[in-house]
Amino acid sequence: MNNDGNDSIVKFENVGLRYGLGPEVLQDVTFSLTPGSFHFLVGPSGAGKSSLLKLIYMALKPSRGLISLFGRDIATTPRRDLPPIRRRVGVVFQEFRLLNHLSAFDNVALPLRVAGARKADIQKHVVELLSWVCLKDHLDARPPTLSGGQQQRVSIARAVIARPKILLADEPTGNIDDRLGMRLMHLFEELNKLGTTVIIATHNNQMVERMGYPRMHLDEGWLEIVGGNARPRQADTPVEENGDEAGGPDSGNPSGDRTNFEQLI
Repeated sequence: MNNDGNDSIVKFENVGLRYGLGPEVLQDVTFSLTPGSFHFLVGPSGAGKSSLLKLIYMALKPSRGLISLFGRDIATTPRRDLPPIRRRVGVVFQEFRLLNHLSAFDNVALPLRVAGARKADIQKHVVELLSWVCLKDHLDARPPTLSGGQQQRVSIARAVIARPKILLADEPTGNIDDRLGMRLMHLFEELNKLGTTVIIATHNNQMVERMGYPRMHLDEGWLEIVGGNARPRQADTPVEENGDEAGGPDSGNPSGDRTNFEQLI
């Protein structure tokens, strides 16, 4: 959970953040996360959760303090080296940020195309992943024609398709029902099993308690990390809200087979 050694994948040291001349949104935030950890980011509205995520994916610069990613101090990293670092971070945005002129397929395929993946691999992996998130009938649909929940699933698929080293998700289940929400949470768990560090900002306290991972609790700009009680799954098959295994009828997995993320991506 916390680690002060040199193997931290994310490290904040006395980080403060303010917007303009206003009060600090984040105050003396200090923590370090080991590779492959899984945390929920919780706290009341306005506590600074989205701001903390923006600092991690370098959309904001801190007002003070040091931030390190992958063992590198971001403030002293040459500008030319920042894009490759950003590409190792997948982000599920609360406002989706999909490209409206591209289809759902092309939005999800974009990270693989940027990485130079083969056309056949892109076709295979994107179709399989969009099918798994129950969008197999919407591959050619553009974002404006999709519901908020469908756009959220496209955003999640785009964030995980390239198997990032860090995955940040800002309220990823806020626009979908609990059953599908737990299915998508299992996708994050499978990615985490492959070594991705996962941070999920959420107000869904029931889900946080059920899954039992450590919590990064923000309140009035101050951060505290609280240990969890997560236990390993008994199988690789995701368990839905109603107790059914994903991959059954109407699951979006036509074969009905157990879903294994390493095979999927």
